[in-house]
Order: sequence, then C-alpha cells, then structure tokens
Amino acid sequence: MGQGSRGPTVRDARAAAARWVAREAASAANFAGAYLTGSAAWADPDAVLPPTSDVDVAVVVTDPVPPPKLGKVPWEGVLVEVTYVSWDGLASAHDVLASCHLAGAFRTDTVIADPTGRLARLQAAVAAGFAERRWVRLRCEDAERRITGGLAALDPRKPFHDQVTAWLFPAGITTHVLLVAGLRNPTVRLRYPAVRELLRAYGRRDVYEELLGLLGCAHLTRERVTAHLATMTRAFDAAAAAARTSFPFSADVTGAARPVAVDGSADLVARGLHREAVFWIAATYARCLKILAADAPGETGHLAGFADLAADLGAGSPDDLRDRAREVTAYLPRLRAVAEEIIAANPEIRDGSAPGG
Repeated sequence: MGQGSRGPTVRDARAAAARWVAREAASAANFAGAYLTGSAAWADPDAVLPPTSDVDVAVVVTDPVPPPKLGKVPWEGVLVEVTYVSWDGLASAHDVLASCHLAGAFRTDTVIADPTGRLARLQAAVAAGFAERRWVRLRCEDAERRITGGLAALDPRKPFHDQVTAWLFPAGITTHVLLVAGLRNPTVRLRYPAVRELLRAYGRRDVYEELLGLLGCAHLTRERVTAHLATMTRAFDAAAAAARTSFPFSADVTGAARPVAVDGSADLVARGLHREAVFWIAATYARCLKILAADAPGETGHLAGFADLAADLGAGSPDDLRDRAREVTAYLPRLRAVAEEIIAANPEIRDGSAPGG
C-alpha cells in the first residue's frame, strides 16, 4: 500500500476504505453507495495519514432510519470509521448545501461507491454551489441553531457527566460557525486547532482567545492539561475494558480507538497545543464515565478526576453549567459578526445561482 515507515498516504488510506466498502458493505440489500467524509475528504491525498487519524466513510442506505454507527474498524493498517446515512438525509442538493455537517463531504469528489449514479449527481450539484455566499450563510445559521438547540437540552436532573456533555459540545460548535464561514473543515476532534489556524489567517487571534474562554480552558497550563489527560486515560482504559452497553459513541472508547482518543490528545499537548486538546479530553472523559456508570457502576474512582477537570473549566456544578451556557448564548451576536467578516474577506466565496435540487 506504499506505506513505508511513515504510514500510508491519505490516498492509500482512501483506497483501503473503498476496498472495505466493496468487501464488507456493497453486497447488502439496503446498500446505495458510499463517500468519504471528515478529515479524509479534505486532506491532501499525498500527505501521510497521521497515526492519530482515522478515515471517515459514510455508507448510504435505503432505509428511512439508518442503522447505528458501526464505528472504527481496523482494515489494511488503516482505522476506518463507518457511519450509515439514509438517502432521506441526502434528499436534495439544497438540503445538503444548507447543512454544516453534510456539505463539506461533497465539496470535492469523495464518492467511492455509487451503484445508481445518484451520489455523483448530488456531489456535482453541491460542489457547484458550495462556495456561494447564501449557502455559506445558511450553513453558519445551521451551526448556530445546533448551539442554541444543544444548550436548550441542559437538564440538571441528568448525571453530571451528561450535563457537561450537553454544554461542552454546543460550546465547541462556536468553532464550526467560523470554520464554515472560512470554507474550512468543521472537524470534530480537532476543531480548536483548526479554528486557531483560521483566525490567525484572518488576523483575529483575539477571537480565538474568546472561544477558548467560552470553553473555560484559556488559562490552563500544559502541566494542568497533562494531568487531566492522565486521569482521562485511566478512565478510558477502564471504560474500554468494561464496555458492554451500546452508545452512539461506543466506537470511540475501544482499544482500536485509543490512538485517536488518547494518543491524539497527547500529540496535541506535545506540540504545545494543550489548550486545544482540552475539548476532546473532556468529551472523552464524560463518555467514559457514561460507559462506567452503565457497565461498571462500582468503579467510581474516576469521578474525582472528572470533577477536577470540570471545575478547571468553570463548569463544576449544574449552576456553573447554566452560567457557562448563558455566556455562550450571549456571545452568539459577536460570533455571527465575525463569521460575516470572514465571509466578506474570503476570496473564494462568491455570489451565484442555486443548483438544481
């Protein structure tokens, strides 16, 4: 596969993912196609795939409700992450163009299986309109709705780790509003390094510090983040060993996923991006506690470390979380204004007519 000692190239990893689809998915009665998504859809094909990265594949099915996410599958030396998508979720180019999490996968030709030709037609239409100003704005609005909708789900009656998750992910979507405005990948785990690069390119490092402030990690030192990573890692190993109950995120807390969830965060810390690592450390820690609560309820030794992390983020209690949520909501007008600045300054964004649906 042309890996050498450095690992496979993105092109080789994509080809491996296509072979997985052909071997493991294409023969199913509900199979309708497959395409690359996530970082693999955006990366330079000639770049080396980092060992802390996987290859995201969306398998399109004819079912109105897609099956649960399959998750991370080791395949030919590559970690392939498989998600199922219903055709109903790809109803038209208009729907995809207005979606902050779908459109980017069709910006370039990422189709790896297309028995009916429908995916190719969708991809061509989305690619034609991707950089048009009105679609970019609609995707920014979509991301903003995900923030407000997510924060509205805060429920003080739920377990504390679930409350932290309900605040953490919407707070993190503030990065996606700006990444979408800049025609950048609204990545999940690496959203903060990605928006850091974007805002530096537009001379708005001040805004970046504000986003870190909303997450509560602007002040954290490398030593403190390293300590939180260590406690999260112990919880991760315990949860991966105990996991029995199926959750939507279960594939992210397994031995196969450890290079991404744990080593990926350690890599950021080692590169001096310790504050950027906090989002995924906290998200993974909360998920580990959810698994342990379901499958090893007697194993409570990991709660204190999570409480310390939440306290460091200014989110140590339900009241704190409500306050932090209000801060995110109050920031949205400024976030919207910065997104408009980026849209106005981005030379790739243009006016244009709508593609056919």
